[in-house]
Amino acid sequence: MSIRHLDHLFAPRSVAVVGVSAREGNLGAIVLRNLLQGDFAGPIWAVDRQAGKVEGIDIVAGVEALPGVPDLAVVCTPPAAVPGIVEALGRKGTRAAVVITAGLKQASPDGERTLEQAMLDAARPHLLRVLGPNCIGELVPGAGLNASFAPANAHPGRLAFLTQSGALATAMLDWANGQDIGFSHFVSLGDSADVDFGDVLDYLAVEPGTGAILMYMESVKHARKFMSAARAAARNKPVIVVKAGRAPEGARAAASHTGALAGSDAVFDAAVRRAGMLRVDTLEGLFDAAQTLAHQKAWVGERLAIVTNGGGAGVLAADALALAQGGLAQLSAQTSQALEACLPPGWSHGNPIDIVGDAPVQRYRDALQVLLAAPEVDGVLFLHAPTAIVPPAAIAEGCLPLVKAAGKPVLSCWLGGPIVQAAQRIFGAAGLPCYASPERAVDAWMQLVHYHRHQAALLELPSAQAPEVRPDRAASQRALDEALASGHEWLDAAQAMDVLRAYGIPVIPTRKVRDAEEAVSAAMDLGFPVALKIVAPQIVHKSEAGGVALNLDSPDAVRTACVLMRQHVARASPHARVQGFTVQPMAHPRSDGHELILGIATDPVFGPVILFGIGGTGVEVRKDTAMELPPMNARLATDMVARTRVGALLAGYRDRPGVNHQALVDAMLRVSQLAADLPALVELDINPLVADADGVLALDARIRVRRPDAAQDARLALRPYPATLEDQVDIGAVRLQVRPIRPEDGARLASFYAAADPRSMRLRFFHSRREVPHSELARYCQIDYDRDMTFIALDGDRMVGEVRAVCDPDNEKAEFAIHVAQDWQHRGLGRRLLDKLVAYLRTRGTSELVGQCLEENVAMAALARRAGFKVAAVPDGLVVLRLPLTGRTWWEGGAAQV
Repeated sequence: MSIRHLDHLFAPRSVAVVGVSAREGNLGAIVLRNLLQGDFAGPIWAVDRQAGKVEGIDIVAGVEALPGVPDLAVVCTPPAAVPGIVEALGRKGTRAAVVITAGLKQASPDGERTLEQAMLDAARPHLLRVLGPNCIGELVPGAGLNASFAPANAHPGRLAFLTQSGALATAMLDWANGQDIGFSHFVSLGDSADVDFGDVLDYLAVEPGTGAILMYMESVKHARKFMSAARAAARNKPVIVVKAGRAPEGARAAASHTGALAGSDAVFDAAVRRAGMLRVDTLEGLFDAAQTLAHQKAWVGERLAIVTNGGGAGVLAADALALAQGGLAQLSAQTSQALEACLPPGWSHGNPIDIVGDAPVQRYRDALQVLLAAPEVDGVLFLHAPTAIVPPAAIAEGCLPLVKAAGKPVLSCWLGGPIVQAAQRIFGAAGLPCYASPERAVDAWMQLVHYHRHQAALLELPSAQAPEVRPDRAASQRALDEALASGHEWLDAAQAMDVLRAYGIPVIPTRKVRDAEEAVSAAMDLGFPVALKIVAPQIVHKSEAGGVALNLDSPDAVRTACVLMRQHVARASPHARVQGFTVQPMAHPRSDGHELILGIATDPVFGPVILFGIGGTGVEVRKDTAMELPPMNARLATDMVARTRVGALLAGYRDRPGVNHQALVDAMLRVSQLAADLPALVELDINPLVADADGVLALDARIRVRRPDAAQDARLALRPYPATLEDQVDIGAVRLQVRPIRPEDGARLASFYAAADPRSMRLRFFHSRREVPHSELARYCQIDYDRDMTFIALDGDRMVGEVRAVCDPDNEKAEFAIHVAQDWQHRGLGRRLLDKLVAYLRTRGTSELVGQCLEENVAMAALARRAGFKVAAVPDGLVVLRLPLTGRTWWEGGAAQV
């Protein structure tokens, strides 16, 4: 990921258009015209093979003839010319280009690469960034920049819109102009050969003129890069996405239940949720969500009150809310009494609150005041259908002060056409979201609900440390290696059970045998009754091929089943090579157990995903599953269970006891660890996983393997906890554990800060503070190990020190902070932590470590000097700390605090 030189792309001081001629319909001339018609303040140059004149601008012959170095170039030439032009621009000193030209997937003249690759090879030595190719360009209305061939300019605003579709971009721009929707950036990414969603998200995340980021996506190229940037951006501002391609085409070829259920679109949903973004279904929903989130009030909760002057509109809204699995607020007795006092006898006496069609302005105000004050109401949907009694504009003006001052979200729906337009304008001018129908208003409310659920997940601090999973990874790896060496795609049932057992997942005893007599012997050892299952690499779903026999209660029953099973399999699957059978004891004691499925699938983009839901042979038909990206913690596992319908049953009902929730979560975390540890494991089916009050038990499992073609954790969209960085240090006679921070460390970190004296906190945070808020603790604990690192020192269970670094997306500079508990200062712990951080950053190739401290923090400055930092005072009572690590470095000002 990189934001290097994106300032040249999105905030250039000069622009050159390459490929401009006076020919009718020339693309370069159209782009030049758009640039000239904007308010761009810098120089605009035109380039072609021959000198000339167009639009009153002189055309220079070749890039070398430009009178200056353009910050940005827009390339509109035929495909074959693009690599050479990019090379010339790089030599000239240009550091960003928009390549509008299409057709760069064709072979270059050397026949060894595509024109696109040749373009990238030409750009790389000069660090020249490329937007496109095959795009319509970019618009930055606030800077007067229209470097595109769009048919119109964009209005300025605070929404950024990113799209992979050029055709959609032009249509969306025309629609947005008709709706008076403005943009901070309007960017067509095209083929994203260089600059992609991840890069632009990183740039816009901290761009002050952008209030929300909207994206139309068709595909993701680099999952980890995208997830890292999306999570960082979503912490700062709303990120809303609509994605094409919902049909699960990739699932058709899946061989296991897990693979069939984990369609790519469902995996994308899981990625959006994990990143804290919001996904909507339509482009209209994209802008509705932007409007709603841009003007949202403080979020209280999900309980909605609907107030309306028409019963039908209220019923439509309530129906839409129920279908979307939203929640109506249950009015308290106190709220009902307050409404009774201000509403006529014919009011609805419930939620939706129908205040009757003849309502004057004051009745609206009274009802709103009651609902806005009601503690059981988290938000209000205000519906109005026009009547001849009171003009809608008068109602809007009367209610506006209440709605603007509300401490909770208020959404409005003005039903009708021209009659309600004045009311819509009054609310709209005040920045209050308005919707044309009850259903769209409810959709907007549910967008708020889902957005805040995803944001809460970003800020979630698990309440307790999860039990550490310490598996016998070597034993599991041997089973996978044996299958790969023998050319088998699937482990047999006994091998699969061995892998689960090595990771501490309870499994039913399983014996692999070669023939009927060995099966009888195994059954006698295990105890009757038993289950017999075929072992044949070509058969994945054994029951469908007649390869399963249950409740065999004698040696003769086992012998007979072996013979019949071979006959059934020979008829159903004549291609299958039967290698033997597995024998398992029947699990009758778990008569109250629930059959579940727990597994791993591998998505071609996002890598391994964990799947959980109702199990059995009909899992594809029931489709009651949830998915999550590994690595997972206990909170994420619990949320997965809650997202399924079977999750409600697992809590217990009638005389059926609930399952052992902790045992279920523990099994899910162990499967998550499997996904992270074993690159060769591409599919896992535990089906059924039986869960009851006593725990969980895997009755059957399938594991699919494939020789890995990537580094161990590079397959994962989210980098897992780097356990290899754990260490121990001796400080005097005390041995401390030093390790990367985990999300589960939230309470430990809060206690660490709470125990600090006021002076230490002021030196750490540059201002006096009594406590660190939950949202800040979440950011400190839920770090992205791909770009951040925090090492903590533990004396037993107590945190006694921390050192943290935040790297920029280009890995050029890391800003650091360090804090040591009062009773551990001046004992050498700070130096040990700083040395560990420096060593880690050197291994990841970071160029420079920087920080700041207050002038009075002489101990920090002394520590930095001893560690080799350059220490220099700057204005405002600060001291800059700088340590070159590797390669070329420079100081650009630091924001980290020590």
